[in-house]
Amino acid sequence: MANYKPTQRDLNPFPYSDSNKRYYTWDYYLRQKYGGKVFKVGLDAGFSCPNIDGARGRGGCTYCSYAFRRQSPEDLLIQYRQVQETLHHKWPEAVRYIPYFQANTNTYAPLPELKAKYEAVLSEPGVVGLAIATRADALPEDVCDYLEELSHRTDLMVELGLQTIHDPTARHINRGHTTAEFYEGYEKLRKRGIPVCIHLIDGLPGEDRGMMLETARAVAALQPFSVKIHLLHVLKGTPIAEEYRLGGFQTMEMEEYCETVADQLELLPPETVIQRVTGDGLKEELIAPLWSLKKFVVMNTIDKELYRRNSWQGKKWEG
Repeated sequence: MANYKPTQRDLNPFPYSDSNKRYYTWDYYLRQKYGGKVFKVGLDAGFSCPNIDGARGRGGCTYCSYAFRRQSPEDLLIQYRQVQETLHHKWPEAVRYIPYFQANTNTYAPLPELKAKYEAVLSEPGVVGLAIATRADALPEDVCDYLEELSHRTDLMVELGLQTIHDPTARHINRGHTTAEFYEGYEKLRKRGIPVCIHLIDGLPGEDRGMMLETARAVAALQPFSVKIHLLHVLKGTPIAEEYRLGGFQTMEMEEYCETVADQLELLPPETVIQRVTGDGLKEELIAPLWSLKKFVVMNTIDKELYRRNSWQGKKWEG
């Protein structure tokens, strides 16, 4: 045994990993399913939002920059091909793609318009799936029925922004719907077998670590296909930027954030894919926290924290 070299499994007890990651990464999921890397192509399809146009509220969530700097997108396929070309320059081996309807609420339009835009990009070479970001209060039955049909012929995922289960926080950030309404929308998708990615935001005004962990436990109980954990970014031109300037709240420090994410990962089911453990804030728009620009430092710090604890995703899951 003197010459024995420890394997990755010896070093990392988490089963859904072939690296040092102690959580179920999106990259690992895609490589296991497709045998190679798959690239998301972010799109602005020109949709509005019921929390912008007055159907549920005005101005959007207080942290949302889309409500204030949105421009009408060029032709969707031109936009898709431009982003795809950018990916090719960075990763010449790119051959598989998931178009990501990202900006605003991407089920908030008449069904014929949704079909036309979704089907247009699905017909592009190399497309293996579709990701649709939306709100739980923008899921009418006819749209959900179509999404169910779509899920039978492509790798569909619907992304729902929850952010927090705490309704006072949701009102504070002008979220525009309640936690109960989120559960109602989630159930519409779940009963149709449509994979859902739930978005969480850590560091919202007035929330402490205990509240963030309560949100993680509630999400864990839903056993979603996927989760994205974001850090609150204070961006120029948003209402939350003015609140921050006036001293209404403080952003999280990096150590506090990384420890909180490690706590949340421990609570989530091990089979839930973790698409993000931090967010991307544009340097020219970001006011705070500036440490979040060092994305790989943040990710490495989370890895080190899990290793320090000898812990991993799902270690404290109560399922």
